[in-house]
Amino acid sequence: MSEKPRYPLSWPDGWKRTRTRIRASFGRVESSADGMYGGKKKISVEDGYDRIEHELELFGVDVSTVIVSTNLKLNMRGVPSGNTGEPSDPGVAVYWKRKGKPESMAIDTYTRVADNLAAIAKTLNAMRAIERHGGAEILERTFIGFAQLPERRGRPWREVFGFNPEAAPNQERLDETFRSLASRLHPDKSAGDHDKMVELNLARAEAIRELHG
Repeated sequence: MSEKPRYPLSWPDGWKRTRTRIRASFGRVESSADGMYGGKKKISVEDGYDRIEHELELFGVDVSTVIVSTNLKLNMRGVPSGNTGEPSDPGVAVYWKRKGKPESMAIDTYTRVADNLAAIAKTLNAMRAIERHGGAEILERTFIGFAQLPERRGRPWREVFGFNPEAAPNQERLDETFRSLASRLHPDKSAGDHDKMVELNLARAEAIRELHG
C-alpha cells in the first residue's frame, strides 16, 4: 500500500484507460438562507474525497491507510487539491486494505477529477448494497475479480526505467529514477506523454512487486 504515490496518478495494473471522457452530473444540493432548496452545485474534489473515505469507513476500512492517487498536487492535508485546475488526465485510483487484503478501484470516465472521485464513491456504495442484501459472497468474488485483472503487457520494467537487464535497484534508486522520468513524461508538462506516463506507472508497480514483494 505505502508504495503507491498519491501524486502523480498511479494507475492499477491491468485496468483499461478511457480515451473519450464525458461530463458528469454529480453534485451536491445547496440550501438557501431560509432552508429551502437552493439548487445543485458541482461536486468539489474535497467532497468527492470525503465521500470515498465515508464509503470505505462503512466497509470497515481504516481510512488512515487509504491512498487516493490523482494528477492533482497535494494540499496541506496531503490530499488532492482542487485549486490547481483540471489536469489533462483526470483519472482517480484508490488503494486500501480490507480484511488484511489489498484492494483498489480506478475510474477515469469523466472530465473532472471531482466527478471521478464521486463515481468511485457511488460504486463503493452500490457494492455495500450488495453486501447489505445478503450478497457477501458475490461482493468477495467481485473484489477477487478486481485483484486478478490481467498483468500489463509491453516493455520490461527495466527497459522503461533505462536500467540494464540484470539491474536490481533498491527502492531509493527506483524512486529517484521514477521521479526524474515522471518530471518529463507527466501529461501536464509541455513535452509530456500520456501513454508513456501510464507505462511508467505500471512499470514501477511491476518493479516493486518483483524486487520487494
